[in-house]
Amino acid sequence: MRAYVAGHRGMVGSAIARSLEADGADVVTAMRSELDLADQSAVRSFFARERPDTVIVAAAKVGGIHANNTMPAEFIYENLMIECNLIDSAFRAGVERLLFLGSSCIYPRNASQPMAEQALLTGMLEPTNEPYAIAKIAGIKLCESYNRQYGTDYRSAMPTNLYGPGDNFHETNSHVLPALLRRFHEAKQAGSEEVVIWGTGTPKREFLQVDDMAAACVFLLNLPKDVYAANTQPTLSHINVGTGSDVSIADLARTIALVTGFEGRISYDTTKPDGAPRKLIDVSRLTKMGWTASIPLEEGIRQTYDWFLANQGSLREA
Repeated sequence: MRAYVAGHRGMVGSAIARSLEADGADVVTAMRSELDLADQSAVRSFFARERPDTVIVAAAKVGGIHANNTMPAEFIYENLMIECNLIDSAFRAGVERLLFLGSSCIYPRNASQPMAEQALLTGMLEPTNEPYAIAKIAGIKLCESYNRQYGTDYRSAMPTNLYGPGDNFHETNSHVLPALLRRFHEAKQAGSEEVVIWGTGTPKREFLQVDDMAAACVFLLNLPKDVYAANTQPTLSHINVGTGSDVSIADLARTIALVTGFEGRISYDTTKPDGAPRKLIDVSRLTKMGWTASIPLEEGIRQTYDWFLANQGSLREA
């Protein structure tokens, strides 16, 4: 396998690149300074030159509630440009296999829990991240459309909330788990008596360690086309990737406090938005296909905290 991993410097892309290399693949990458994924001509030239037979679309503009709320234009534009250029250029270059990575935010805000793949496009999206979700839905439909019209083998994986080594720990633009991990660490270092959490603490979220996600991606890529097709449909081709269990934000905060050693008070700023009340995905399809997650939440948080402590001088923050 000669696999191009778009977004290899990010948490998800780097984990997938490691997993592919361990599986014996020849991994192709390009730095942002070398390839602008929003530049259609540059992306097409890159594919013509490198000739990968497999592509993983892990490049994306991502962030938490604050980032999605304050930069909706960037979130929809940049993600649409990246996926359109990569998927179409892969097709034009004759790429045999492609895996597009989306997000569980593609499902309606009030979808039945756990959210099955069939819930896509059955209701209104969560307003706080609607532009990002629409871009990811478009990526799924791009893959399905090329498959339907041209017979390509382009697959889509919809992971739940991811975390782990290489995460973004920005104070306001990161996702909830790394943001809380940093906040509790700094509170402990400063001797603070209190950590304030956005929202009520009642929403429930599912979390998947990124190395588990990478393993799932390699598993899905390696499935024979007929096996993958037997577990999907031409117009419902995406597969959920998660743990099948969730935790409240309040319980997550208590676990992070335990891992970081913070012994103070946890309080909640109810003037801040909660986001969707619950986001648990149905992973029965993936389980039936033969893959399940293996890293428990507390263990994964400890691994992430160890990485955070070892890399404080070079953290990725955007």
